[in-house]
Amino acid sequence: MSQQPTAPDATPAGAPDAAQRRSLAEVTPPIALGPLDGRYRAAVAPLVDHLSEAALNRERVHVEVEWLIHLTSHHVVPGAPTLSSEEREYLRDVVRTFDADTIAELAATERVTVHDVKAVEYLLKERLAAAPQVLGEDTVLPAVTELVHFACTSEDVNNLSYALMVQGAVRNVWLPAAKALVGELAEMARDLAEVPMLARTHGQPATPTTLGKELAVLAHRLQRQVRRIEGAEYLGKINGATGTYGAHLAAVPRADWIGVSRGFVEHLGLTWNPLTTQIESHDWQAELYADVARFNRVLHNLATDVWTYISLGYFAQVRGQGTVGSSTMPHKVNPIRFENAEANLEISSALLDTLGATLVTSRLQRDLTDSTTQRNIGPAFGHSLLAIDNVRRGLSGLDADPAAMERDLDANWEVLGEAVQSAMRAAGVAGVPGMDEPYERLKELTRGRRITGDDLREFVAGLGLPDDVASRLSAMTPATYTGAAADLVRYLDA
Repeated sequence: MSQQPTAPDATPAGAPDAAQRRSLAEVTPPIALGPLDGRYRAAVAPLVDHLSEAALNRERVHVEVEWLIHLTSHHVVPGAPTLSSEEREYLRDVVRTFDADTIAELAATERVTVHDVKAVEYLLKERLAAAPQVLGEDTVLPAVTELVHFACTSEDVNNLSYALMVQGAVRNVWLPAAKALVGELAEMARDLAEVPMLARTHGQPATPTTLGKELAVLAHRLQRQVRRIEGAEYLGKINGATGTYGAHLAAVPRADWIGVSRGFVEHLGLTWNPLTTQIESHDWQAELYADVARFNRVLHNLATDVWTYISLGYFAQVRGQGTVGSSTMPHKVNPIRFENAEANLEISSALLDTLGATLVTSRLQRDLTDSTTQRNIGPAFGHSLLAIDNVRRGLSGLDADPAAMERDLDANWEVLGEAVQSAMRAAGVAGVPGMDEPYERLKELTRGRRITGDDLREFVAGLGLPDDVASRLSAMTPATYTGAAADLVRYLDA
């Protein structure tokens, strides 16, 4: 019986084992676990101001400050003093000056409270206690300390904070990048509107089009998704532990808490949701993420199509050149921008799909599945933004090669079979004799073999078509058989 081989040592002789290596987790400054905070940081950095953990805490402070100002300005709680403009600005400065020191202070407090929103509440109360040192002993801010987080559950603060964060990220970062991409693609489509190109359906030569028209199709699709995303609603609520205003009415029964709630949410620039459990239902998030994921998937289609056009030689990847340029370019430049975009769009869409599917469900009046899920909003938008950046950079490095497209067209005269058989059908309807079975006759001429221009003209000459029709068809080439393709590009939004 042969002896079974023994398993090799896990660590080759002389190599350090894991215990001997310095832990990278101990390196300072901390090393990023994911690529968005490492390799790709520059491309997604603007999102940090909106979708990071620090941004979440800053928005929590913002919501708490505005709630305190709202309660005192509208005299909701009897006996509460009215704040002066100087006192209101002092409070808002806590948000304006939110920085690395504030982040560290909150982190230290949270280590004690083991609760992130409570840490924010305590931070604000400390600022109120310190107000006399800044504003003078006659300030009333210390007297309103217990109005901080008044009648609120953590989710009252969190849902509003997330709505403001996502709204800011979409409007200030993601949409400008997406619209810039669509604008550049639309301009490219207009520049190439009249450049004829062999189409391919199912990967096979088909009725010619223009390169600009095909890019316009994708630009138009992306434009539609951008409009949907521009029209997104961002909902919010502030109505207590189960959405009933129970604590509010117990504390101050005569206040119009429903009106106060609506006014406050709308004051923040959000849409008020009147009917919720403890959580805002997040349906608006699912709707938005579905639209962004759909934009991603259309953009993925653009990336794969452009990649294919590059592989066919219709585009040369030459940085710094115009849209239509020379074909005498270096032999091979890998289309890495489009390949990188594909992968990041797939990751983003998967995250967005998961967010949308998870956030719309919460057991009874509250569970915490949304809490950790929403912490992945940043990566979902980050991978999309990174892909947009890659596609924009990829497109800027392309030159169309009309000569390559012309060669491809000239090698596929059989695509004019469609034009000839359609003209025969029309002539037959008009009573011209001998126009029977036009499809079948053209199939016999063209299917499975290449024909030349001479072959087609000879075939047309023997059909007995009216002279004007025969002349028109005989003058046609694959490059001129593009229909209204160039005119259709004008339907792109300005």
